[in-house]
Amino acid sequence: MGDYIIKRFSQMVLVLVMVSVFSFSIIYFAPGDPLYMYTTPSASNYKLSDEQLDSMRESLGLNGNIVEQYTSWAKKTLQGNWGLSVSNHQPVKDQVLDKLPNTMLLMGSALIISIIIAIPLGLIAGLHKNSYIDNIISGISYLGISLPAFWFGIILIIVFSLKLGLLPSSGMRTMGVNSVLDVIKHGILPAIVLSVNNMAVLVRYIRSNTINQLEEDYVLTAVSKGISKKHILFKHILKNCLLPIITIVGMNFGKLVTGSFIVESVFGWPGIGTLGMTAINNRDYPMIMGITVLSCVILLLGNFLADIFYSIADPRIKQCKENIDG
Repeated sequence: MGDYIIKRFSQMVLVLVMVSVFSFSIIYFAPGDPLYMYTTPSASNYKLSDEQLDSMRESLGLNGNIVEQYTSWAKKTLQGNWGLSVSNHQPVKDQVLDKLPNTMLLMGSALIISIIIAIPLGLIAGLHKNSYIDNIISGISYLGISLPAFWFGIILIIVFSLKLGLLPSSGMRTMGVNSVLDVIKHGILPAIVLSVNNMAVLVRYIRSNTINQLEEDYVLTAVSKGISKKHILFKHILKNCLLPIITIVGMNFGKLVTGSFIVESVFGWPGIGTLGMTAINNRDYPMIMGITVLSCVILLLGNFLADIFYSIADPRIKQCKENIDG
């Protein structure tokens, strides 16, 4: 197990380096000047001189060729210095870590919602295969998979915020209000939107797994003894269906990370997604790199933890990995 963890960790480091190189290259060769807001009076209240611009480029690590810039950025990042934001000259690390808990709160809520709803729906659909109940649940899941997050978010805002006035349309807190209930009310709509796609995928997977389990010999034997299918479903089949969900959640963790950028922008949720979209609009390259690398780390850790938990939950997987490593 220890050798497997070391091997997976080495792969994570390699992927992280490749992502950082690829992202840095895209940013470097992208058209436009990251200091454009200081080069024209119309984009700012003042225009810096050439000497001031050169000094700012040097302080922000924007001078030199791509190899020099990447080496300088990587060295500082490993030392805990993520650079300064081009737009506000504040440390990137402090701003990103300040917004990270908000994004993790939204992602965690969306993950919990998707699992809680997907498990019963998937089990019911599998138990009533090809019935009208199965067709309804399957239709809803197909719709959830293809539903655009930004469009769905706008629809929910129109219905529940503008028309019914039940839930706030944006932000994380109401001005002057500092309570957990207020945060929950602000997080309901974005969490639902972020959870829909992941929930739909889980429903389809649990349904398929349930159907396969119902055809196993132990289920047929239990039915022949007079045990109801519902009892078998929740006492035996459920356990076998839940185990692979660990892997599915890890595989779909990336959708939560990337989806948070769109959802946070639609609902004005103050997380790294909103911060990232603002950085892209401002061509804030140090901020973009900081958020990209952090998002990659979150994604890799999610998949890594899913593999570890799955190995712990199912000793057969652990033994298989040990045989492969051996």
